[in-house]
Amino acid sequence: MNVKEIVRKMTLEEKAGLCSGADFWRTKAVERLDVPQMMVSDGPHGLRKQEETGDHLGLDESVKAVCFPAGCATAASFDRKLLRTLGETLGKECQAEGIGVLLGPAVNIKRSPLCGRNFEYFSEDPYLAGQAAASYVKGVQSQGVGTSIKHFLLNSQEHRRMSSSSEADERTIREIYLPAFEEAVKTAKPWTVMCSYNRINGVYAAQNKKYLTDVLRGEWGFDGFVVSDWGAVNDRAADLEAGLDLEMPTSFGINDKKIVEAVERGELAEEVLDKAVERILTIVEKSVANRKEGAVYDKEADHRLARKAAAECMVLLKNDGVLPLRKGARIAFIGEFAEKPRFQGGGSSHINTCRTESAWEMADKSHVIYAQGYSAGADRLDDTLLSEAIRAASLADTAVVFAGLPDAYESEGFDRTHMHLPECQNELIEAVSDANPNTIVVLHNGAPVEMPWLHKVKGVLEAYLGGQAVGGAVLDVLYGDVNPSGRLPETFPLKLEDNPSYIFYSGEGDKVEYREGVFVGYRYYDKKKMEVLFPFGHGLSYTSFLYTNLKLSKKRMNDTEELLVTVEVKNVGQCTGKEVVQLYVAAPQDGDIIRPVRELRGFEKVELAPGERRTLSFKLRKRAFAYYDTEISDFRVPTGEYRVEIGKSSRDICLSEGVTVKDTSGKRILVTMDTTFGDIMKIAGAKEIVEALVAQMGIADSGSDGSMGEGTADMVEAMMGYMPLRSALSFSGGQVSFKQVEEVIERLNRLQDN
Repeated sequence: MNVKEIVRKMTLEEKAGLCSGADFWRTKAVERLDVPQMMVSDGPHGLRKQEETGDHLGLDESVKAVCFPAGCATAASFDRKLLRTLGETLGKECQAEGIGVLLGPAVNIKRSPLCGRNFEYFSEDPYLAGQAAASYVKGVQSQGVGTSIKHFLLNSQEHRRMSSSSEADERTIREIYLPAFEEAVKTAKPWTVMCSYNRINGVYAAQNKKYLTDVLRGEWGFDGFVVSDWGAVNDRAADLEAGLDLEMPTSFGINDKKIVEAVERGELAEEVLDKAVERILTIVEKSVANRKEGAVYDKEADHRLARKAAAECMVLLKNDGVLPLRKGARIAFIGEFAEKPRFQGGGSSHINTCRTESAWEMADKSHVIYAQGYSAGADRLDDTLLSEAIRAASLADTAVVFAGLPDAYESEGFDRTHMHLPECQNELIEAVSDANPNTIVVLHNGAPVEMPWLHKVKGVLEAYLGGQAVGGAVLDVLYGDVNPSGRLPETFPLKLEDNPSYIFYSGEGDKVEYREGVFVGYRYYDKKKMEVLFPFGHGLSYTSFLYTNLKLSKKRMNDTEELLVTVEVKNVGQCTGKEVVQLYVAAPQDGDIIRPVRELRGFEKVELAPGERRTLSFKLRKRAFAYYDTEISDFRVPTGEYRVEIGKSSRDICLSEGVTVKDTSGKRILVTMDTTFGDIMKIAGAKEIVEALVAQMGIADSGSDGSMGEGTADMVEAMMGYMPLRSALSFSGGQVSFKQVEEVIERLNRLQDN
């Protein structure tokens, strides 16, 4: 298909028509020019292919498919290879079903535990989210199927999602909300990007030229097409001008006509339309060229992969010697989720599963008993169910309570209003732990929950939403067939009110202010030294690991150089296990820029047998040390000593080494009459230039007789730091002239030019 030649042959009406869907899931065909349709499908943790009719909230049935763990779980694996493997498998399923583009992954940042769609998103941390997304995209697209990374941009809530404006400053956007998209676009090159519903600082995402064109295409080099979230178009011609190529679903010709009229009136350049059509046709052609006729996939094999993946994603939050369970011991499984697990969220990612398996179904019933305990849709305990649960717990060596959030608590389309489990589940856990001191809780949820019973139970296993094979995977971990190796991709706060966005999350009407800025998740909790339930990166194992021999390739470097970091990790426990080694960079905390205490800048997952050791390597470049400087519209590394930290979580740092990084950005301090002496002294060589002025001011000698009390010298030095240069005129008793100060200013500015 010669795309440019086809565009030249198309009528204005045909070009306009190609910019919206033929129906809910297909692009338009142009039969006279042999342009075929392309089908897209919802994902991202399974295939939600709908045939004739369609909907975007998961209400209508789709084809039977395999439901893999949701994004909340796969991010917890901290495993790039696993994400790529899942992507490859989904790509093969798409080939078998004739899908050209899979709508995923979803990489929006988890700003608050309340977001109803958090179960689809990866993390509160942009580095982790970007690494997970890039691995997933590479996997899917290795099979000749495109992806549509979403939802671009600042879509961190469902409340009023189609009308609200996310108000955030440029530094926050650049450091927190753009990097996950940036990493995936630059390194994995998704075929398409899906824009979000919301406004960004007052401008709809679909109409936001700054981010759709200037950043996405101009800065990052994206060359695919931008597609709207379903129904996100507001002004079709303006959206097209901004960089939105394809509207989905169909507009039934309404917006096609508006495009034609805009071109005919001269309000929209036809070249803009042509470029959009070229982008769409290029992806359609790529889909056709990569089509594997006769492709099939093995649902049973993919189900086994789903089970393996779910086990890899689970996070052991607490273990007071109660896990792994002893095979042959008498165990009580309590809670309806043991029999009917909640393993996926609601909405457009809801998969019509080919099969499901529960922990109770997979259990050895000669040693395991079951009590329902509660009804998933209820909030109050049933006395009969409670009595049965207490009796089962009292008869067992260990009681395992399967708890979590019911479907009605979290879904696309609405946000949660609290962080509680249903009250009946909290009461059940309390009662069971009273009846059996060896109580374990298994959680099925897509976002953090409060745990008022934590001090009473001996073990907590976070299963997240683990997909259709979660039941068998839970048993694999509980009984030690799989050593848990998941780590939290988000902080679990003690209570909702601790979250930095708590006061402003829902906003006022259609305006939502991201007032916490860059202090999202652990960046906030660690800066505040605030107690949390479980920190970012936390997760336990059935074995132990020791970190030693942290080495940096240099102690001093320019920000243009690369730093090689190596560290040795050894399994010092009794069984084989996987460890997630986390690398953080801690910026200087005494500078003018308010920065997080530490930020994740690398991680590696490694499997080690008992006694085995491995040396891991990391490469750190400028962005690992930088913050976004709005004055120069770029990332900058202020000169100073940074700490490279190796840890097991953001709160468990095991090793640390310093490196001094020099700023080469050329940013200068423009010295004026109002510049303080403290800021001037940050300029190399400035001391010699201003020392004559300081001497003439005589402030250094003030109070030398002790008349101003003890600590006078320190007080005077502090005062000098905050005094503007013009104060040399006021405090010198006429010894310093205006001309002298002007000459000093000129010399200081010239000094920085050299």
